[in-house]
Amino acid sequence: MPSTLSTAFDALTKTPGQVAVILVEPDRKLSSEGRKLDKACGGQISRALTAANFKGGRKSAIEVYALEGTDIQRLVIVGTGDVSKAAQQDWIELGGVIANQLTTRKITAAHIIVETASKAEGDGAQAAADLALGATLRSYTFRLHRTQPEQNDAPPTTLSELVFHVANVEGAQAAGGTSDAVAGGVTLARDLVNEPANILGPVEFAERCEDLAKLGVDVEVLDDEQLRELGMDAVLAVAQGSDRPARVVVMQWQGAKSKRTKPLCFIGKGVCFDTGGISLKPASGMEDMKGDMGGAAAVVGLMHTLAARQASVNAVGVIGLVENMPSGTATRPGDIISSLSGKTIEVLNTDAEGRLVLADLLWYVEDRFSPRFMINLATLTGAIIVALGREYAGFFCNNDRLANDLSAAGEDTAEKVWRMPLAKGYDRLIDSPNADMKNIGGRNAGAVTAAQFLQRFVTDVPWAHIDVAGVAMAANKTDISPSWASGWGVRILDRLVSDSYERSS
Repeated sequence: MPSTLSTAFDALTKTPGQVAVILVEPDRKLSSEGRKLDKACGGQISRALTAANFKGGRKSAIEVYALEGTDIQRLVIVGTGDVSKAAQQDWIELGGVIANQLTTRKITAAHIIVETASKAEGDGAQAAADLALGATLRSYTFRLHRTQPEQNDAPPTTLSELVFHVANVEGAQAAGGTSDAVAGGVTLARDLVNEPANILGPVEFAERCEDLAKLGVDVEVLDDEQLRELGMDAVLAVAQGSDRPARVVVMQWQGAKSKRTKPLCFIGKGVCFDTGGISLKPASGMEDMKGDMGGAAAVVGLMHTLAARQASVNAVGVIGLVENMPSGTATRPGDIISSLSGKTIEVLNTDAEGRLVLADLLWYVEDRFSPRFMINLATLTGAIIVALGREYAGFFCNNDRLANDLSAAGEDTAEKVWRMPLAKGYDRLIDSPNADMKNIGGRNAGAVTAAQFLQRFVTDVPWAHIDVAGVAMAANKTDISPSWASGWGVRILDRLVSDSYERSS
């Protein structure tokens, strides 16, 4: 959605047919520009606020038509709530609220006056960027495969342009560059997860990753023959039941002052469709398994964001792309497979396949890149949804500093995480008499035993595993996330990088 910046507020009042948005705090507090506009229209705004008993609460809105003495045809007044306590995320969500108020009224273009009575947003530069980000995320739709609307189902109104009027245009432009990068990454992740599996298999997913080269990301695609030569037998064991070959994509962004700076490494599970394999899932709801690559999508979206905003870090994204299908060549329950690490795994359930992919990727990344940390994301277990619902992603971590940084980034972006336990006592649940380990630990503590399994493929590096099963797809709708695919992970990890690691690179 295009957005522009302007300081020419007076010109707005003299342009026929314009739609404007102003922000009003509790107790009907108008900004200085709002008061000017109210004076220009003979107090029409104040009278409307009083008549509607408008309190200025967050998400509240009223509309005033045909402002007297101006050429503004429609004025949407949006309540901010208490801006004195507003954090950056609150401004982003307010942008989503504004976008929703406009599209609900079938408005496609508008001017937004970025100013409040208390000046809590300073000169408005960062607030404008945050509002634009929130509006862009809220305006997301996925309609690539709709050729015509169904009966009584008109296409939704989408915003085509917003003009932000702000005192500090240059500052807003600088802040807006970062916001655009984040919006682009989230949108990319959402598009990938929303795509059906017949359109987006492992090969097609890898091809889309190659587009990141336009932003300066070095993209390397490993095909199934190369994976076999490397010894990624666990990845290949998941893919062997499908006609569609596996791919591993390695994405590198070199943004630190020194190329020798150890990279931050992000690893994603990319099961483009998961039938469960021979341990076949129930038919009901299986269509959602097109989203079983939500972790990989988040990593790709993050790499887009870091490159687009020229982040001053070295970062690596590695994703394993497979399709888990039942066939005469598929891995069977009871099979014993090897892995890149040399450790053997007894596969008792072929529907616990994501951890097999991640096992090889974790070992590969630590050995090749010697990273500062590794974070993997995966729609790994239904057990984490049972434990935490869809409000939090569960995460497991072997390093307290990394855990604290992740938690803080989650609070700041409202992509919240909850730390779950890692403990040796759980290991006995995945010990096997027939191999080095088995891939499931039974009904109890399913999310924990999955993490314990992954930890066996991490040696001496700070590491976190984030189980995004409850938040990457079919997630709760929010002011800035209206889609089935949320793009969860891009914003929390970008904030983690910028707040805790970028300045030290």
